[in-house]
Amino acid sequence: VALKRMLNFNVPPVKNSTGEPVWKVLIYDRFGQDIISPLLSVKELRDMGITLHLLLHSDRDAIPDVPAVYFVMPTEENIDRMCQDLRNQLYESYYLNFISAISRSKLEDIANAAISANAVTQVAKVFDQYLNFITLEDDMFVLCNQNKELVSYRAINRPDITDTEMETIMDTIVDSLFCFFVTLGAIPIIRCSRGTAAEMVAVKLDKKLRENLRDARNSLFTGDTLGAGQFSFQRPLLVLVDRNIDLATPLHHTWTYQALVHDVLDFHLNRVNLEESAGTESTPAGARPKKKNKKSYDLTASDKFWQKHKGSPFPEVAESVQQELESYRAQEDEVKRLKSIMGIEGEDEGAISMLSDNTAKLTSAVSSLPELLEKKRLIDLHTNVATAVLEHIKSRKLDVYFEYEEKIMSKSTLDKSLLDMISDPDAGTPEDKMRLFLIYYISSAQAPSEIDLEQYKKALMDAGCNLAPLSYIKQWKAFTKMASAPTSYGNATPKPLGLFSRVMNTGSQFVMEGVKNLVLKQQNLPVTRILDNLMEMKSNPETDDYRYFDPKMLRGSDSSVPRNKNPFQEAIVFVVGGGNYIEYQNLIDYIKGKQGKHVLYGCSELFNATQFIKQVDNFDNL
Repeated sequence: VALKRMLNFNVPPVKNSTGEPVWKVLIYDRFGQDIISPLLSVKELRDMGITLHLLLHSDRDAIPDVPAVYFVMPTEENIDRMCQDLRNQLYESYYLNFISAISRSKLEDIANAAISANAVTQVAKVFDQYLNFITLEDDMFVLCNQNKELVSYRAINRPDITDTEMETIMDTIVDSLFCFFVTLGAIPIIRCSRGTAAEMVAVKLDKKLRENLRDARNSLFTGDTLGAGQFSFQRPLLVLVDRNIDLATPLHHTWTYQALVHDVLDFHLNRVNLEESAGTESTPAGARPKKKNKKSYDLTASDKFWQKHKGSPFPEVAESVQQELESYRAQEDEVKRLKSIMGIEGEDEGAISMLSDNTAKLTSAVSSLPELLEKKRLIDLHTNVATAVLEHIKSRKLDVYFEYEEKIMSKSTLDKSLLDMISDPDAGTPEDKMRLFLIYYISSAQAPSEIDLEQYKKALMDAGCNLAPLSYIKQWKAFTKMASAPTSYGNATPKPLGLFSRVMNTGSQFVMEGVKNLVLKQQNLPVTRILDNLMEMKSNPETDDYRYFDPKMLRGSDSSVPRNKNPFQEAIVFVVGGGNYIEYQNLIDYIKGKQGKHVLYGCSELFNATQFIKQVDNFDNL
């Protein structure tokens, strides 16, 4: 809503205007691009009158009779370039929108440039948009993508970090969270764990919100804020958790569609990039091997199949794709049949009466064609994506890993020793084995004895694993042991339903042979459990000493005692240090069971296990 308003020169778009939109150019930097691209397609931009969208720092030609909407971060080099645009008189008028608030001095730089370029009248509006966060789903956001290594798990947890570096990281995170609440139009009640980076974020965010509310003239939370109607009757709860409370989940192998896509494919800002295998036909001897095609697909809110199945266990997804395909084929056959009837020659009576009868059918068939083509596009897309995922599941035995890790995390009896899993040459990549071992190490109440550990290490080395991440996890475990008891992961293990019977019919696209048909049981991961305690006001040693902040109270108080004793309806969970789709899905599944309650999941960055392992990989040699 905020973006559309901005693209409409900062006035709310009128619903029923039939006139042409005002044609305009959109100029953004990489930050702006990342914010817009998951939300608005090129077609939607065009419908709003955006004919061209260009990067600020690209070579742009002058288009003197068109207004330009800028959407950029207020950085030195961006401001310089905008001043240059003014001097070169590139556009008819300039609507300057800053993703995050611009400082007074930088604003003066622009004003001076406008005066010297004699372009003051052309700068139509200057706005702080407070949109410095990326929305990936209706209920999920992530802080940034461009300089994400600046706020990464690794950056926050570096042993040699200085106080000023830490301050900078915290300010970056708080700036984005502040933008998020301005856009939401709500002041949250903040809860956080003590002694963590999350606490530093809470203190700073509380202060920033408090200062903004005190400044009555410039407060961003009064009057017609965008989200005013949304949460007016009750304030949301913001739970700030630190990634360090649970390092097993980011390493966990998963079984739901979206999380699997993120784990095994290249999935980033809602776009998945696939390498298409270049067919099986053999290349003639001596010829160059065929180049692999790269295809990218957007998995968006308008994709009904994705919305319905992104949280489903993979076998269900494979089955649904197959069903969709069959219903599509049936519809297609019907259209073909009608076509052949319509091609009737001759004037006999029977054909004529059949014609009038079928014209109606044909008209409806033709009008449903666009819908049919869209359906076909989605089926093809998900067939390709799901096939790519399935190849990983089969070649790496991911179903076995998932089931085994779930057993470890829920302390069930294991049917196969961990050493066997690690030494099995057919099961998984070295990284899969490392993930499994780290989860075992993190979840075990007592760390394995030195003798056992050496044995595991040798097996891991033999399997080709890189042992560097273990040294960090070891230190982390020793440190958290002092801080708190190990996190429990519930005790529900997935139930295998026997191998696929129904999907195994020969007509299926997906050969699921040998893949276990595992069904998930809802069990709350640590982050979800913490949310549940705080949202439902349950007393629990895990969360009883969480700090409580209310930016609306005149005096801030350092207490753990919530003033508000009622359960919350709306909550935002934000993970400082990075999040993942497994946790997001777990929260969504949890909240489904709660009537009328909503939860949003946010994180400073989104990483899959491979990216996470890379971050904890070389801590020891910094």
